[in-house]
Amino acid sequence: MATLEECRAAVAGLAERMQSSGDKTGLGDRSVSCHVTDLGVTFSGQLKNGELTDITTDEQPTKAQIRLTSTSDDLVALTEGTLDVGKAWLSKRLKIEASMLDLIKLKSMF
Repeated sequence: MATLEECRAAVAGLAERMQSSGDKTGLGDRSVSCHVTDLGVTFSGQLKNGELTDITTDEQPTKAQIRLTSTSDDLVALTEGTLDVGKAWLSKRLKIEASMLDLIKLKSMF
């Protein structure tokens, strides 16, 4: 099981990936969360102008528009590139909840 700090680093890596792809995907302003099931923690942030900002583990009052759920090890593997997003999603190691349009746009990030 990955540690909370390893997951923070993985979320930071995800934020960098979103920032570098953000303008190309056209996601616009969205709330984003990543729930790490085995640690019982949810990272939340705001995607604005292609940049994921305000990342926190504080409880958020509303559901994020884009929600990811995985284990800590899978989150780290996804951001390191050792676990393919498509394969993780198909094998139910990664759960993604978002609008159909956002899902299509997210696909180009990974």
